[in-house]
Formats: sequence, structure tokens, C-alpha cells
Amino acid sequence: MNIKDTLQKEISTLIENLYQVQNIVLDVQENKTEFEGDFTVVTFPLVKIVKKSPDVVAMELGGALSASSDLVAGFNVVKGFLNLLIKNRAFLDNLSLSAQSFEANVKAKGKVMVEYSSPNTNKPLHLGHVRNNLLGYSVAQILKEAGYEVTKTQIINDRGIHICKSMVAWLERDGNETPESTQLKGDKLVGQYYVYFDSLYKAEVKELVAEGMSEEEAKKQAPIMKKAQAMLLDWEKGDSQVRELWEKMNGWVYEGFAQTYKRLGVSFDQVQYESNTYLLGKDLIQQGLNSGVFYRKEDGSVWVDLTEEGLDHKLLLRSDGTSVYMTQDLGTAVERFKENDIEKLIYTVGNEQDYHFQVLFKILKKLGYGWADQLYHLSYGMVELPEGKMKSREGTVVDADDLMEEMFSTAMEKAQELGKLENLSNEEKLASYETVGMGALKYYLLKVDPRKKMLFNPKESIDFNGNTGPFIQYTYARIQSLLSKAEYKVLEEVPAVELNASEKQLIMQLSNYKEVVERAAESLSPALVANYLYELVKSYNSFYQNNPILKQDQEDTKQFRLYLSALSALVIKKSLGLLGIGTVDRM
Repeated sequence: MNIKDTLQKEISTLIENLYQVQNIVLDVQENKTEFEGDFTVVTFPLVKIVKKSPDVVAMELGGALSASSDLVAGFNVVKGFLNLLIKNRAFLDNLSLSAQSFEANVKAKGKVMVEYSSPNTNKPLHLGHVRNNLLGYSVAQILKEAGYEVTKTQIINDRGIHICKSMVAWLERDGNETPESTQLKGDKLVGQYYVYFDSLYKAEVKELVAEGMSEEEAKKQAPIMKKAQAMLLDWEKGDSQVRELWEKMNGWVYEGFAQTYKRLGVSFDQVQYESNTYLLGKDLIQQGLNSGVFYRKEDGSVWVDLTEEGLDHKLLLRSDGTSVYMTQDLGTAVERFKENDIEKLIYTVGNEQDYHFQVLFKILKKLGYGWADQLYHLSYGMVELPEGKMKSREGTVVDADDLMEEMFSTAMEKAQELGKLENLSNEEKLASYETVGMGALKYYLLKVDPRKKMLFNPKESIDFNGNTGPFIQYTYARIQSLLSKAEYKVLEEVPAVELNASEKQLIMQLSNYKEVVERAAESLSPALVANYLYELVKSYNSFYQNNPILKQDQEDTKQFRLYLSALSALVIKKSLGLLGIGTVDRM
């Protein structure tokens, strides 16, 4: 427990003893005023209850704390605010406890599955997928750090009309191109055919409209769309030729995905495929019909009535017997809880699917699955560009591979412009450009609350100043350089030095690490870690600028400041790791 939490607990106990008032928690803040004191207590909520003036309440609490607390060395009252001066020893003890906790193994709190990525096999990964992957991976890392046993998973949407469109377009062109013959990553080649299908489809619709057909009817009657729909039916019937082509083109895509995931630095503990789960969903549909939870319309389609739950009627099986996404998601959820010993399942999916997950969770609840209450949709906002939204069908997306290459090039350009990394070998430089470029990308996308829509600007993300990944990585490298020059060796015991304001501020920031991880795990928000990290780095830089270290004459003080620097580097690296970001020792 850090100093702030201990103070709040002691103050609550005193309030109960002094005023016989229970369950009052006063706000304790780090003191950022010019008045003496390390923490400020806001007494006004208590004033209304005990009906005394703010100054009187603050004086009574301050006097009681000074007499009873092992933390408080003194106090002053300014306009009803209680400013507390904390004993020097308390900060040093708190630092020692924090240092021990950084390396301590947290007891397992339960088993959680986090789903992310889950792409379609008709196109390469793009900027939206990048945010999804980074968010899901970071949430998994944070949950692990908080003590959960985590399984990272994805379900690949490897079947359906989308891949049939790419397959039809491949056959329409000539049916010969391969990743090897085109020198393209497999996912990019298949994605080009998806775009090609859309161009053929639009041309056919335009022609039918010109012949007098309504646009709505033309979209249904376009020959190429009918071919794709027929291919989907043939796939579900197990047609050998269709299945063979499907396996070949999906194989190209998987190889491409694997390369992108590797560079992005994300991984999965298991992978599922919709082609293996959609039939499970169909089995559930029959169970639901048998139990009266679902109903069948005259055309043979199957629906569920969720009007009592504040929703509407939802299609679960088409009249031709083919499944919809909801069918597959039902089967997948049941399979996951059946095959994995998990207590909670988190879906990392964009907010355009909010309604879908409301329906999914309600249906599972109606089917009698108690664990439906432990399903959570981590709904995140879309990533937009200065020129607007991305559109897959029109091929106007920011390709993930192109984006990562751009970040690498921008990092190299910036480093050379600023004269950084000049003393490294060429191999070391390239590795550093990659780490810095990817760190810039990840930090920029993760520092924004997941639920907010965001605008992505690659150039802005790679600035070496301000709230950016490179700025934080540079601070880490600066500390490593300092420790190397000092030939620092870890202290067995923290020296009993007299602390100044910037040292206390840094200690308080370090002691907040565990609390931040807990809050980030609870809210599933890597942004809390990112913004904590920025505040920690600012505190360290203030400490570094205001306190001589290598030129410090007092050996105890010098060693303490090196120790404080080493702990700061450790927490920076751990926090960056929770965001999936690497470090460099020299910049």
C-alpha cells in the first residue's frame, strides 16, 4: 500500500473516532501548491456532516494525524485544505516496498480469454486492424501483470461471401496468379481480387440499370454476385473443387498475416476458424428451436425475439439454411467455454458492432448459459485519417505493412536529422529504427482511451518530444547511459538520505505503478498505462535536471539517485512492455 492509500485509510479511521461518522473517504491529493506539504486533504465533504468550519475540521484532523500517524511529520491549514508533511523515512520505506513489488509474482485471480484481430481472409490487415491488435495484445499483457491467467485468441473469418468474392474474381481474371508469380504477399494478392470483384460488380449493376432495371434489383441480379452466392452454397455442400481453391487462397492469406503479426509484435495462444465453428452454431439453433427460445418463419428462416430485452427480432439462420455471423458467434462462444477453463471472455471489436454483441450476450443468456454474464465487449472507436474513413471495397485503406514501413522510415529520417544513434553500427541502427518506429506507432494508438474515435497522424507520433513513444524510449536510453557511466551496481540497502521535492515526487510516481495496472486491468484501458508512463517520465526528467548525480560529492546521495534512476528505468521498461513496446539502450 502506498503513502496516499495509507493516509486515506488512517484518515477514515480518525473520522470515525473523532466524529462517529463511518464510510467517509476524503480525497487525498499530491500537493502541487506553493504551500508546505506533500499531500493535501480535501475536507469539505466532512464539513457538511459535522457542521464545523473547514479550518476547524482541518486543524482537528491535522492534530490527530500528527499525534497518531507514523507517516505525518507536520501539517498546515490553508482555507480549509489540510496540507500534510510526510516523514522522510516514510518515503524511503515506501520506495523499498515498491521496489520489492515490481518483481513480485501476483497471485492468479482467474482465467480470462481475450479475443482480438479476427480478420477476414479477403484482404490484408489495415490501420483499423493495427489498433485492434495492439489494443487486444496490450489488454492481455496488463491482465497478466494484474495476476490473471490469460489466453490470447483470434477467430479467423475464413468462410463466407467475402472470400467467395475474391475466389470468383481470381477465376474471372485467369486463375493463374500466385504470390510467387506476382511477388506479392498472399494477403495482398487476395485483397486485390476482392477490390477487383467490386469493380466488376459495380460495372454489371450499372449495365443492368442502363437496361431499365432498378438499382436495388440490379444489385441482386448481377451475374458475378450470383456466382459468389452459388460458390458459397457449393462450399457449404463440401464441393471438392471449391474447397480446394478456398484452402489454397486462404493459405496465401495466412502466410501474409503471419509476417504482419510478427513485425507488429503480437501473438496468439490459440487460433480458431469460422469454418470449424459455424456448424456448432447450427446445432445451437436446433436446441433453441426445441426449447422454444427461437422460432421459424414460413420461409424456413430462424429468428429470436428479444423485444422483452429492449432489442428486436434477430435472424439466426437464413431461409436457404446458411448461417449468419450471429450463428457462428454463438457456436464459438459455447465452444470456448467448453474447451477452455475460463471464467471471462473479452471480445476486442470496434464499436460499430456494439448492437451485435448486445444481441449475442442476450441470446446466450436466454439459452441458459450462466457464463453469459462474464462476456465483455471491449468496444473501441474507429481510427480515421485526415482525409476521412477507410473503405476496404474501394481499396482506400492504410495497409498495415505499408504503415509499419513508413514508421520505420520516419524513425530513421528523424534520428538522422537529430544526430541520434551516430555511434551505433549499421545493424544496431536498423534495429533501433525499427524499435523506435514501432514504439511511436503503438504508443500513439494506445495512449487514447479505447472507446474514443481517434485521428492518426504518423509524423506527429514519432516526435522525440512530448507525449510520444520516442520521447519515453529516449528517457529510458538516457538512464541506461547514466547507469553505464557510473558502473552502477544494485544496492542491497537504500541509503537514509534527506529527500528533496523532486525525489519525493518521483518516488510517489513509482509507487503508483501497481495501482495503475489494477485500474487498467479493471477498465481494460492501456491508455491509463500510457499516460502514467508519460507522467513518470516527466517526473524522472525533472528529477534528473534538478539533481546532480555523477557529479554529486556525497556518495550516499549519489548512490541513492542512481538507485532511483535504475528503478525508474525498470518501471519504464515494464510499462512499455505492457503496451507491447520495446526499448533501446542508446539513442
